Amino acid sequence: MATSLSNEEIQRFSRHLILPEVGMDGQIKLKDAKVLLVGTGGLGAPLGLYLAAAGIGTIGLVDFDVVDASNLQRQVIHGTKDIGRKKIDSAADRMLDINPNLMIVKHETPLTSENARQIVEQYDLVADGTDNFPTRYLVNDVCVLTGKPNVYGSIFRFEGQSSVFATETGPCYRCLYPEPPPPGLVPSCAEGGVLGILPGVVGLIQATEVVKIILGIGQTLAGRLMLYDALNMKFRELKLRRNPDCPSGHCSVVKDLIDYKQFCGIPDTPPAPAPSSGDVDPVEVKSLIDSGEDFILLDVREPHEYQIASISKAILIPLGQLPNRLGELSKDANIICHCKSGMRSAKAVDLLKLNGFSRVRNMKGGILAWSDKVDSSVAKY
Repeated sequence: MATSLSNEEIQRFSRHLILPEVGMDGQIKLKDAKVLLVGTGGLGAPLGLYLAAAGIGTIGLVDFDVVDASNLQRQVIHGTKDIGRKKIDSAADRMLDINPNLMIVKHETPLTSENARQIVEQYDLVADGTDNFPTRYLVNDVCVLTGKPNVYGSIFRFEGQSSVFATETGPCYRCLYPEPPPPGLVPSCAEGGVLGILPGVVGLIQATEVVKIILGIGQTLAGRLMLYDALNMKFRELKLRRNPDCPSGHCSVVKDLIDYKQFCGIPDTPPAPAPSSGDVDPVEVKSLIDSGEDFILLDVREPHEYQIASISKAILIPLGQLPNRLGELSKDANIICHCKSGMRSAKAVDLLKLNGFSRVRNMKGGILAWSDKVDSSVAKY
């Protein structure tokens, strides 16, 4: 345990030290603290930057992804030079540049039911920067079972939320969301988009809560859910109470970690691809276009996506409008549907077949695969 600060640290954290609520004793608490940061993406970026700057002594990083160009619009801990690097390395370098006194422990692995308890037990609290439901439930449950506070945040499009779960007397994530949504109901940020600034706001709120918990000052978000609407610049707050029927740890009945992919309805092994007769490769679609084949290339994405990238022959009918615009298509027509990656167009194929369209196929991989295999000038997004 630290008993003092070096002269360099006193200078570095001088603006903290002159706050009566922090002072020397508080800064030493921050230096002694061990925080686990799960994810170094949108939320993890501001969390990592500001927890390092605040003087947290030990920060564990859990991540196994690599930096992609599409990350840089919001994941400000990484830079253009880091594209292709492991996020855990890129984040660590940036955090150490901010505070070279920091000790970083790298956990380059997915957080699973098998390793979560062993990892989390090494730390005082957890900052959840994840973006998927199985890991959120896993983080919640392991925090409940190990008695570690869970500083939670989530983001989508223009909205975010934050709270502190799994405190000694407060509710946990399952008290708020006992069951996950059905698979596919809530789009990911890759599918639905996210305002790049949004995770900065929510992540900084999480970082603030981490520091307050360590210092033992102020009122945390335990028992409260903060909702942020960036479009209208509004903050709202909901009161949360522990659910006596909550199926988590000391709240109720679950005494160990479970299979969280199964719990969220996500198979461990992706479903087998549709039969080849129902799919068509983008290269084959290009051949049909070049040969003058009479067919309809139906783009079921949204108009704003069509503006980003499109295939010249395609006609646009967004999937949400398709049920009301079936009359625009001949049931005798040869139709090939496409979207961004092939998911929505597969739904469009099913919809058309249910309504009597028999010659309908799905272009595998969508316009992303078209860009990879046919025309690299078509932008990927």
